[in-house]
Amino acid sequence: MEEKGAENGVAAMAACYQGFDPAAYLQNNYTPPLADFERKDSLVPWILACLHRAFTEGDVSGELLVDIGSGPTLHQVMSGCEVFNKVLLTDFLEVNRQELRCWLQDEGGCSLDWTPFLQHVCKLEGRQYDQIPRNSVIMDIVPIDVHRPQPLALDALPSAGADCLVSCFCLESASPDLAAFTRALGHIGRLLRPGGHLLLIGTLGMNYYLGGPGLKIPTIPVNEAQVCASLKESGYTLIRLEVYTVPQDMKLFDDASGVFFVKAMKE
Repeated sequence: MEEKGAENGVAAMAACYQGFDPAAYLQNNYTPPLADFERKDSLVPWILACLHRAFTEGDVSGELLVDIGSGPTLHQVMSGCEVFNKVLLTDFLEVNRQELRCWLQDEGGCSLDWTPFLQHVCKLEGRQYDQIPRNSVIMDIVPIDVHRPQPLALDALPSAGADCLVSCFCLESASPDLAAFTRALGHIGRLLRPGGHLLLIGTLGMNYYLGGPGLKIPTIPVNEAQVCASLKESGYTLIRLEVYTVPQDMKLFDDASGVFFVKAMKE
């Protein structure tokens, strides 16, 4: 009975996303003030700085980086493209995968210009802006379901697994409750080799966000202690947790109190 209830909760969350609008989501969350590269307390530059540090500390390395639940966004893998030879993007929704393909294939007509984000990452790396390789680094864009014990198609990854996982604003937004969030952490952990790293970014205290005009998507309002407990239960060793407090004037399209950044390792 409990299993059936869990399935119903996941199905209800999937139904919420049928009206998701990538263009509106990008406009809401990846333009100023949330993505203001001139403002020191802006959210997206904080995320990019966390990722830059994690990818340049020397312990996160290997051949393959997998982005779990990419959504229609690319900022979360930009620093990783300089470290890993292969990057795999994934998302549950075809509309998001299509948005990513638009950028990857350089077709024009994409909903957001990612050039300022790439320029900022290059600045963090202390070099002049250049186009981070696309086709040569990004292997593919494939479907994923974090609520399945095997989230990706069996042939999507080499048998050894990924060397690193990145996930940004996915698990707490795709799960109906904390138990499902914890199970999802375990499921994606099966894609990661032992000793591989997880770089996890998510919201704190958020009950909803706008996934499109008039579309309020419910989320789990997790706190730091719950995130740490879920990681431990799912077989990860926490290396670092950092917290960003959302300024009042940035609470425009959700009610998050903060954002967390986790660097962890699979035991």
